[in-house]
Amino acid sequence: MKSIAQSILYVGLLLPVLVTGQLSGSVGPLTTRAAKVANKVCNILDYGGVASATTDNSAAITAAWDACVSGGEVYIPSSNYGLGTWITLTGGSAVSINLEGIIYRTGTAGGNMIYIEHTTDFEFYSGTSAGAIQGYGYQFAENGEYGPRILRLYEVTDFSVHDFVLVDSPQYHLTLDTCTNGEVYNMVIRGGNEGGLDGIDVWGTNIWVHDVEVTNKDECVTVKSPASYIMVENIFCNWSGGCAIGSLGVDTAIFNVEYNHIYSQNCNQMFMIKSNGGSGSLYNCQFNNFMGHTNAYTLDLNAYWTDETLAAGNGVEYYGLTFNHWHGTCANGATRAPIQVLCPSEVPCYDIAIENYYIWTESGSDELYKCENAYGSGPCLNAGSSYTTYTTTYTVTTMSDYSYTTMAGEISSGLGITASIAIPTIPASFFPSITPYSTLLG
Repeated sequence: MKSIAQSILYVGLLLPVLVTGQLSGSVGPLTTRAAKVANKVCNILDYGGVASATTDNSAAITAAWDACVSGGEVYIPSSNYGLGTWITLTGGSAVSINLEGIIYRTGTAGGNMIYIEHTTDFEFYSGTSAGAIQGYGYQFAENGEYGPRILRLYEVTDFSVHDFVLVDSPQYHLTLDTCTNGEVYNMVIRGGNEGGLDGIDVWGTNIWVHDVEVTNKDECVTVKSPASYIMVENIFCNWSGGCAIGSLGVDTAIFNVEYNHIYSQNCNQMFMIKSNGGSGSLYNCQFNNFMGHTNAYTLDLNAYWTDETLAAGNGVEYYGLTFNHWHGTCANGATRAPIQVLCPSEVPCYDIAIENYYIWTESGSDELYKCENAYGSGPCLNAGSSYTTYTTTYTVTTMSDYSYTTMAGEISSGLGITASIAIPTIPASFFPSITPYSTLLG
């Protein structure tokens, strides 16, 4: 298992930040890969698997899992494999899947291509860092449809997912549903340029997502309710919807979440917290060291997000939120305010801090900041504890220190939804001047 120790990180234009993390304990598998392999290896080719991109290997993968579920490694060697029937892998402990080949979707059902549930001490990885799952989502998108999700973990504990690529999912790419003590890292997700193709959605407790690149036009790495002790860092949103929390509704319960070192280019937003009505609370969260350029929205806390149906309740309570050290540009700051903190009049936001905020517009010579019913310290926030209804909009005409560093591999347009998306390699870095925590296995 891994834990995050306190450390000081120095990053180019950004000041040193003490990173204590928001995790509550160690994350990852309890048993090493070597110990699993030493116990037993279940090669899918020994269980009826066929190295063919058009042959359904679901039965072989399931049989290999059943043979190793009590301890061992399911091995998918380097080659091409079809998946025509979706697989559910249940239970087990001290078990891993080593995907060194490429799985190609051939089936057309909805649901989840690979669904892993009620498993402990689990690892899904590629020993060569060359494994991939190709969803061919464009075949649904060109007909205006959605298909299956690629990978979903449900109630999995003490786990890691790393060192492989998810490409062109017909719907969400990776979902961590009610999971605990997990780590996701050294991954690339490449989806089509339309909504509904989320990169990583996570809810649960004590989960560390780091060193990941996402391309799509919806969620990059997003936390949903309920969630606690979540750490998201070193994320490259490379032409994406951008990172977010939400959307949030009734009985929201999110606390102790930290996003750190997030790079976004040509995204819908750098970060968005979204709700419309609802109840419960989001509190004690940090959003530090954001950098990027040409994003539509930037810091966007919107409790009136009309893309979501109005939920029962007067609104989610937001408090104890810090936004610190943001650098870069927005596309048009006069049209879409780079600071937008819109809170319900019935449930004002409080103890909000916006510090060292340097975002400038690429179009025009001024930008707007908008706040409603938001209290704390920083631009357009009201000070004090007398929470009366208010709206503030003001114009910013100059900005210094907003310079940023670009990333290698920035794409210049969204990926199409009428042709197959190429399988990329995993990059050497996910944020300027930051070395990933873990070396690629390959």
